Amino acid sequence: MSRRSNRDEDLALTVEDAEDAFVDADRTIRPGTARAALRHRDFRNLYAGAFTSNIGSWMQNAALGAYAFELTRSATFVGIIAFANLGPLLLFSMIGGALADQFDRRTLLIVVTIEQMIFAVALAWLTTDPDPSRLTLVLFVLAIGAAQAVYGPTYSATLPGMVGKEDLAGAISLNSVSMNGSRVIGPAIGGVLYHFVGVSWVFLLNAITYVAVLWVLARIRLPDAVRNPDEPQGLRRIIGGITAARRNRTIKLVLLAMTLFSFFCLPFVVQMPVVAESNFGIEPDSSAYGLLYACLGAGAVAGSLSIGTFLSGYSKRRIVRQGFFGFAVTLTALALLRAESLAYPTTFAVGFFYFATVTSLNTMLQEEVDEAVRGRVMALWIMSFGGVVPIGGLVAGPFIETWGVTALMLVGAVVALAISVWSYFFSSDPGPRRARRLAGA
Repeated sequence: MSRRSNRDEDLALTVEDAEDAFVDADRTIRPGTARAALRHRDFRNLYAGAFTSNIGSWMQNAALGAYAFELTRSATFVGIIAFANLGPLLLFSMIGGALADQFDRRTLLIVVTIEQMIFAVALAWLTTDPDPSRLTLVLFVLAIGAAQAVYGPTYSATLPGMVGKEDLAGAISLNSVSMNGSRVIGPAIGGVLYHFVGVSWVFLLNAITYVAVLWVLARIRLPDAVRNPDEPQGLRRIIGGITAARRNRTIKLVLLAMTLFSFFCLPFVVQMPVVAESNFGIEPDSSAYGLLYACLGAGAVAGSLSIGTFLSGYSKRRIVRQGFFGFAVTLTALALLRAESLAYPTTFAVGFFYFATVTSLNTMLQEEVDEAVRGRVMALWIMSFGGVVPIGGLVAGPFIETWGVTALMLVGAVVALAISVWSYFFSSDPGPRRARRLAGA
């Protein structure tokens, strides 16, 4: 090896060490926090790339809903587009999870990222037509959703191997921050671009953001999937996650709670353009709508980040129970409000309780999963979280046209309150005060 090569390698190591020192800041870092997860170089690089791509995805998601409503003035068509976008998470995530447990995860992520980039460009081209084919629009969105159904469980399955179990809660918290921070930045950018230059530019900019993920994936190594040679093949392998969930009480109850929450309580997110115009007089193609959507994302960021910071030492079971209750209260307030000025802080509060609860549920799940079936169990999580929401949104369209969007939100609030009461099944965790009393006894 040449002297220059040695110098280049030493310089690379010095830069990496300096980067680690900057992150660690020579202070004691408590395991399980967001800061502890950022010490892991491959995780933080992939996290940065995914954050950039998520911004583009939420630009696109927010613009899709607004564009579908503006194109047809139909809540039902908004629900159809949302189902095409997120429905594949329900239909194909189990296949994606099985692939994540069998094949090289880095290669899978690269392939599906390229597919999403191609169809984002296709959407940009299609929407240059002032009266595009509704069927083609749905099919292009469906193709992006199918790729995401593989990307989601594969990406989620890589987290424990990159950070270790002790820092997993912090990594999940940061991952939620990435997903929801992008909800703040993405819709704000998307709303401005949609208003001033048109929806096609939103889709094209989203396609460009996928380059960040591809660049990171080309530079890092991901942990190999843990394969069990004795596992069955074919359909029985694909449904292995269901078998694992049935055998573990915590996993089973977490997935059930998330499914109920997604179907009954979260359709209002899909129908945000209808909520904005019907209850607050906010046009879906306005910057005010982008701000309202961003407030939901900002609250979600605060809620998810809280799990990896000041709430990191608290029982996740207690946070879940109280989070469902807080969501019910704030969603009721948002449903009954008609003042635009109050809609923004109330939407922030809804987002906070929404993702403090979801992040805690996700952490509980990940801590229980066996590594050999992680991809397939995470596929079930993605199905219950992302895949069920568009089903609820699809049902919500005709419901809104008959009963109104306020009634839809009030039904969601009632169900969230019922889940809060039912979630006393999580009370097997004694909580910090009772635990200290038991220890003293």
